[in-house]
Amino acid sequence: MRHAAGSVVLALLAACAPYTPAPAASAVPDKLLEDVRILSSDDMEGRLAGSPGGARARTYILGRFAEIGLDPAPGGKFEYPFPFRRGDSLFEGVNLLAVVPGTGSSHRALLLMAHYDHVGIQNGQIFNGADDNASGVATVLMIARSLKDQAPLHDVVIALVDAEEGGIHGSRALVADPAFSPLLERIVLAVNLDMVSRNDRNELYAAGAYHFPWLRPRLEALGREAKVTLKLGHDSPDLGQGDWTSQSDHVAFHQIQRPWVYFGVEDHPGYHQPTDDFGAIPADFFRRSAVTIELAVRLFDRDLETIAAEAAR
Repeated sequence: MRHAAGSVVLALLAACAPYTPAPAASAVPDKLLEDVRILSSDDMEGRLAGSPGGARARTYILGRFAEIGLDPAPGGKFEYPFPFRRGDSLFEGVNLLAVVPGTGSSHRALLLMAHYDHVGIQNGQIFNGADDNASGVATVLMIARSLKDQAPLHDVVIALVDAEEGGIHGSRALVADPAFSPLLERIVLAVNLDMVSRNDRNELYAAGAYHFPWLRPRLEALGREAKVTLKLGHDSPDLGQGDWTSQSDHVAFHQIQRPWVYFGVEDHPGYHQPTDDFGAIPADFFRRSAVTIELAVRLFDRDLETIAAEAAR
């Protein structure tokens, strides 16, 4: 990629379904870490889009979709290929889509997304991309499993996109894909995860409230319930390179004026380095980060009708 404890959250959810908190970090399934370990192993060769390693990562993810019991997107398929260029050469990327059905009658939906590619092998070294972005993929899969066990009110669209590195090709192709258009019209809010597992200050950022101020009280309330230090920011143009608005897949939604929230950590010494390995991830922080993001998804789902009104959706 580039505290009034509890009361406010409960007030936000009062008109919705009964509040069920995210699990304690100690209850997070070991599969969260196992998914990162496998996706960032040398066997995946850095998951470069259009490469054999990228294809192996995709096969693994599709296997996890089946294990979780996810439904394909309307049209009956999980895979959505698209062409993209890297330098002078043309490659094929593949976006992966699934849906967790909601229990309510609303047509509105929430999108939960992450990119599964990384930068491959450079100068003979494998860039395994454990934090960037096997961590985001693993967290999406964890939340998808939880949503299957305890269904959301609204449909939750799961999007694991390809070719983010080097041009954010996958998410741009997704929003332009006519086959995705019926789902896109229903999506009220896109939640993007990119680098969510590695921070030595216990900090996770939620970006987006600068552009969508009605999200701020929700994110501030979430911060009071969070299992990590949740900070708002990295979304203002006066920050220059510190503005993450255009630095990950949510920018494709920003460009079509669709609201988004981006969860991620600040750059660390392993960012886009061969040292972004599974062994460098602090497991306790990662578990707590994933729990916090699940809590956010549950909150957004329960409040999605109000969010839609505020976003004029």
